[in-house]
Amino acid sequence: MFRNLRAYLEALERRGELKRVRVPVSSELEITEIADRMVKGGGPALLFERVVGKDFPVAIGLFGTRERTAFALGVKDLDELARKVETLLELKPGKGGLSALLGLLPKLPLLRGFFPRGVARAPVQEVVLRGEEVDLSRLPILKCWPLDGGPFLTLPLVITKDPETGELNLGMYRMQVLDRRSTAMHWQLHKVGRRHLEKARKLGKRLEVAVALGGDPVLTYAATAPLPPLPGVSEFHLAGFLRGAPMELAKGVSVDLPVPAEAEFVLEGYIDPQESLVAEGPFGDHTGFYTPVDLYPRFHVTAITHRKGAIYPATIVGVPPMEDAYLIEASERLFLPPLRLILPEVADYHMPPEGVAHNWVNVALRKEYPGQAYKVAYGMLGLGQMMFAKVIVAVDENVPLKPGFSALLKALEHALPGRDTLLLRGPMDVLDHSARAFAFGGKLLIDGTRKLPEEGGEVPFTPKAHADLPGDPEALAQRQWPGVWGVALRKERPGQAWALAERLLRAPASAGIRLLLLADHDTALTPEELLWAVLNNIDPERDARVMEGVEGPVLVLDGTRKLPEEGFNRPWPERIRMDARIQALVDSRWEEYGF
Repeated sequence: MFRNLRAYLEALERRGELKRVRVPVSSELEITEIADRMVKGGGPALLFERVVGKDFPVAIGLFGTRERTAFALGVKDLDELARKVETLLELKPGKGGLSALLGLLPKLPLLRGFFPRGVARAPVQEVVLRGEEVDLSRLPILKCWPLDGGPFLTLPLVITKDPETGELNLGMYRMQVLDRRSTAMHWQLHKVGRRHLEKARKLGKRLEVAVALGGDPVLTYAATAPLPPLPGVSEFHLAGFLRGAPMELAKGVSVDLPVPAEAEFVLEGYIDPQESLVAEGPFGDHTGFYTPVDLYPRFHVTAITHRKGAIYPATIVGVPPMEDAYLIEASERLFLPPLRLILPEVADYHMPPEGVAHNWVNVALRKEYPGQAYKVAYGMLGLGQMMFAKVIVAVDENVPLKPGFSALLKALEHALPGRDTLLLRGPMDVLDHSARAFAFGGKLLIDGTRKLPEEGGEVPFTPKAHADLPGDPEALAQRQWPGVWGVALRKERPGQAWALAERLLRAPASAGIRLLLLADHDTALTPEELLWAVLNNIDPERDARVMEGVEGPVLVLDGTRKLPEEGFNRPWPERIRMDARIQALVDSRWEEYGF
C-alpha cells in the first residue's frame, strides 16, 4: 500500500526505478519521446522536475514494466492477484446456517479496507482555486503525438454519480484541453459515464463531475479495471480490497461527490447535457493509430484543488509495447477467477500486447466434449468488455499462452482453416477503425484444440518455414515461421491483396502454411509488429478468407488499409509516428537529461 503518489515515487527511487530529469523539458512531444523510449526499453519511471512554462513537475512511466506494475499493486507478481481473488471466492462453508457463517470468518481479513472511509480534511484541498483562478494551462498536460488535436489528460480518474440510483463510478477517459477552464470528455458509447450523462439529460439536470489525478497507484489501476456492475460496489471498493486499507475520501469543495483525499489534483465541475457537443481529437490512441475527430461533451471546470508542491501524473499510449499493456495484464489476472466461476473449463487466458486488449485473446481450456472451444468463446464474448474481442484463439490447457505468437503457432497445428475457424458479428470498440460500421463488426474464432472424432479428428499437418520464397514484384517483404507467412505490400488498388495471396499460395512455399498475413508496406515483419498491424486493420467478416494452398486450405487475413473502392467509406487513420525533429532533439539532449 502507498498512501499517495509521492510515497510510491519515493519507494521507486529506493528501488532504483525512478530517474529524475532536472533540466527543462517541453510537455509538447519531448516528454512523450523520452517516455516512449524508456517504456520500450524497460527503463525506469521518470520525474520531470522542470517543465517549460508550467508550474508543476510530471511523473510518467508509473506502470512501465510488469514488475513495476506488480509493485504498484502491492504484490510480488501479477499472478498473485488471481490467487488473492481465488482465496476470496473459495467459499466451502458446508450446508448452510451457522456452518456457512463460520466458513466465511477466515475470509473476512481479505475484505479489510473494502469500504471507503470519509475524512474531513484532505491534502488534495490544501490549495483551492475557483472561478477566474482556474487555469488548466498551468498544468503540464501533455501533447503526446504530432497530430493530436491538443494536450490531453491521460491518467484522469473521472468520478460521477448515477442521477437516479446514486451509484458511483470511477473511470478513466481521456480529456482534451479546450481552453483554460474546459475540456472534452471522451465518454464513448459503452461507457458508464456516458450512461450517467444520458440519465441526467432525461432528468433535465447537469451532471456533476470530479476528476482526480494521482493518489495511491492502486486507485489509478482500479479506474482502468473492467469492474462488473455490482450494486453498491465501485472502483473505490476494488482499490480498498487490493490495498488492504480503505480509500480515504473527502467531499468536493464545489460538487456533491467524494474525491480521493490523497490525490495530487482534483478538477471539479459539471457537464450540461443540453449543451452542444464539441469536436474532440485527433488523438494518438492505444491502438497505435490516431482516432479521428468526433463529438463529445464539454466538461466545465469550476474549481481546482491540489496539494502544495503537487506532482502531475501522466502516461502515453501508442504503438505497443506501452505501459497500458501491464495494466491490461493486471485486469486479466484479477478477473481470471470470476471467469472460471462462469466457465469452469477455462484453464487460463491472455490478451497479448500486440492485440492492444480487445483485438486478440488466447484462451486455454480443459476440453471434454466436441464444440467446447466454441462454447467457451461464446461465453467470453458475453462478459462485459470481453464483448469487444475481435479474434479468439482456443488451445488445450497444456499450451503456454505467452508469448502470444507461440500459442498461435501451436493452435495452427490443430486448426484446419474453414473447418475449425468461424466468423461472427458483434459489438466492437468504438476505437476500432477497421470495423464494417461504427462499433459493429466481425469476429473470428480459431479452434486450435485437439479435435475429437465428432469434430472430424486431427488432420495430419507439418508446419513449415521455407528459405526460398516466390519473387512476386508486389511482395515487397516476406517472412515465414512454421505454419505462418507474413507479406508486406504497397496497397494501390482494390482487391490487390487477394490477388497477391492467390499467386503466392500457388507457389511451393505455401506447403506447411495455414495462416497468411498481408500487411501494408510500412509494417516490419516481426511477429509483434505484423500481428499488431493486421489485427488492427481487419474486420474478420470482410478480411478473412480461406484459400487453397498447395497442401490444403490456408486462412488469409488482409491487414492492408481499406480503400473507398472496396466499399470502405470511413476515414482510415494515420499510424502514430513521432516527428523526426523531436527524435533528433531528444537524441542530442540524451546525456543532458542524465541518461
